[in-house]
Amino acid sequence: MRTKIVAGNWKMNNDLYSSINLISHIKNELNKNKFETKIIICPPFTSLETASTLLKGSSIFLGAQNMYCEESGAFTGEISPLMLKSVGCEYVVLGHSERRTIFQESNQLVNQKIRAAVKYSLKPIFCIGETLKEREQNKTFDVIEKQIREGLEGFNENELGNLIIAYEPVWAIGTGRNASPEQAQEVHKFIRKLIEKIFSSTFAENLIIQYGGSVKPENSKDLMSQPDIDGALVGGACLKSDSFLKIIESAE
Repeated sequence: MRTKIVAGNWKMNNDLYSSINLISHIKNELNKNKFETKIIICPPFTSLETASTLLKGSSIFLGAQNMYCEESGAFTGEISPLMLKSVGCEYVVLGHSERRTIFQESNQLVNQKIRAAVKYSLKPIFCIGETLKEREQNKTFDVIEKQIREGLEGFNENELGNLIIAYEPVWAIGTGRNASPEQAQEVHKFIRKLIEKIFSSTFAENLIIQYGGSVKPENSKDLMSQPDIDGALVGGACLKSDSFLKIIESAE
């Protein structure tokens, strides 16, 4: 039985003081309940050290929203895996659609970032997904396969023991539109079958595949009740403790 994992990607939201306030609210609510679902929050870089301190002794894990693939050097404005480790991060989101579309990150760069995460014992949340145009042209499975094959090229399954894949249809992120549970399940099943072809049936069966794309309290239970959906990568709904907690509750 795969563990459900709910991760909150705060994106470019919440300054330090807002971050402290949100984490405190989430912790207080979690103290009232015992959840089996694994919970990850991914604040902005400026809040990571403080978040790490606030989360000590709690059941919440800390992740970052991105990183570069080198450990140090003349890469102005970038953050290295060692920097993330030093402030207590265990997870890192890589290949998010906003990184791919706005900042033109390629499958090859995402591959290098996953390689760096594995090298420094960070657990990658590897994001994949198609645009609206690609879906309308019936290219969803072609796009997903290319992203997975190129993103995971050169790895063996032992190296990817802590990998999480997050399927996020780009057309459903922040748009208010969302894939139906059946649409999401269809792609998740395809992903699991593809991973089985590339690696093994055991690895595929144990792999956590999250869904991301306008996940809200209203649709989260139906999405996460699908057999191949193992949790959620939550965007806007994770910025308020009550809605984030409701999504966690639905994962239970």
